[in-house]
Amino acid sequence: MASIDEKPNAVYEQEGQPTVKHADRALELIGTERVVLTDEDSKRIRRKTDKVILTVLVWVYFLQILDKSVLGYGATYGLQTDTHLVGNEYSLVGSIAPIAQLAWQPFSSFLIVKVPHRILMPTLCLGWGIAQTLLAACHNFKSLMAARFFLGLFEAGCLPLFSIITSQWYRRAEQPLRIAAWYGTNGVATIVASALSYGLAHIKSEVLAPWQTIFLFVGLVTVISAPFVYWRLDNDIPSARFLTEQEKVQAIERLRANQTGTGNRDFRIKHVVEAALEPKTYLWIGMSMLLNVGASVTNTFGPLILNGLGYDKYTTSLLNMPFGVIQVIVILLASYLAQRAHIKGAILAAFMLPVVAGLAILYALPRTKSVQGALIAGYYLLAFLFGGNPLIVTWIVGNTAGTTKKSAIMSLYNAASSAGNIVGPLLFNKKDAPAYQPGLRACLGIFIALVAVVFIQWADLVVLNKMQERRRVRNGKKAKMVDHSMQDRYHSLEEENVEEQAQNRLGENAFLDLTDRENDEFVYIY
Repeated sequence: MASIDEKPNAVYEQEGQPTVKHADRALELIGTERVVLTDEDSKRIRRKTDKVILTVLVWVYFLQILDKSVLGYGATYGLQTDTHLVGNEYSLVGSIAPIAQLAWQPFSSFLIVKVPHRILMPTLCLGWGIAQTLLAACHNFKSLMAARFFLGLFEAGCLPLFSIITSQWYRRAEQPLRIAAWYGTNGVATIVASALSYGLAHIKSEVLAPWQTIFLFVGLVTVISAPFVYWRLDNDIPSARFLTEQEKVQAIERLRANQTGTGNRDFRIKHVVEAALEPKTYLWIGMSMLLNVGASVTNTFGPLILNGLGYDKYTTSLLNMPFGVIQVIVILLASYLAQRAHIKGAILAAFMLPVVAGLAILYALPRTKSVQGALIAGYYLLAFLFGGNPLIVTWIVGNTAGTTKKSAIMSLYNAASSAGNIVGPLLFNKKDAPAYQPGLRACLGIFIALVAVVFIQWADLVVLNKMQERRRVRNGKKAKMVDHSMQDRYHSLEEENVEEQAQNRLGENAFLDLTDRENDEFVYIY
């Protein structure tokens, strides 16, 4: 077999005949014919997809964040005292869930490819819902660790799964706002968790402590949601119940220009090896870990930091609600700007600057009432970091082709995110309360490093596109390709094929489950 650079088609041609052994399931439906599709057709299919697929993603991701974030509110309402936590035990309870996620990522990568999404998602939802419910029955450090471990294990596949589902149903130009829609529930969950904890904590009970009521309520909501997820979700475009047969082939055709595929059930080790050998994989990992050190700080220690500013537990809950509102605004704004400007790297770097400013304020100012307003403003500026994860996720899925490779890289991304969530709480020791200056100082350096990694990745993608152009020329194609997947309006690849020779018809590789390195028609996005 020839090398990728010598003959990219060699990875799927034998004796001049194409093989579809590892091709997407969509290829069985669409065949080799091109489907006539207008921009209005594309918009109609997108609206129907939003109504079903996006709705499920938004609700389930909201539940995942809600279940994960209420730990901080439990601490506000007596969790540490009632369960007799001492020293760094609360930090370890916060860290055990991401430790479980980190350990489970290799299995998640495999399951996301092999298990139908309609089965996998409700199973994960039910699992972490039961774990969250059982947290209410915990009375010591060991039981809390066990319940949080299983919570993290079942949540491990969520972000990679949701990212891959989004990439398999939407054009690359549409992905930033769709990822922002479900990832933006970080902010909504913060608002709801604040309001719920405030309301539920006022319930007087001789049986349940306020933190137990909170955990029990959110856990049961998740458990009840699992069968509804199974009823509503579809595995992929070929099995979509909400699309007609004609709309299915149109839905597949409109994704051809993505060159990232629509999914299959073949787990291919060579995709994993390719991902492991690419520098950009490790730059994604670096971005994820650095960013999520800060994210874990706001989730686990946000209410405690506010409490350290001198407010009682009820006011602390309410003051976290504006933080959630800012999260939603920041996530949607960052993704909107990235979608309009088609440049994710610059937007990502720009949105990290307010985070650096907020950390500097929290680090520099004393914890006195005279500067409480400035301290709260500094804390709220940390919400800008939540604009980073959806941009990184969009950047990854838009720059990665091949079902197994995409699953592997998203699992590595989530593993790095989990590592960041492990490190983050450990930076904040109880003996440093209420200022937590050593942890804030460390986070300040971490976010400055993150900005540098973003620009290195940007430069790497520019180099990769130059390499792709040279490969196209060697294969008898034009060096420059119009990336129709990033245009706001749908355009068929046939518009580009008019200028190409018949043997170099563009888009033939789109559903063959080729990686971005194997497919010379793939265009990297910045």
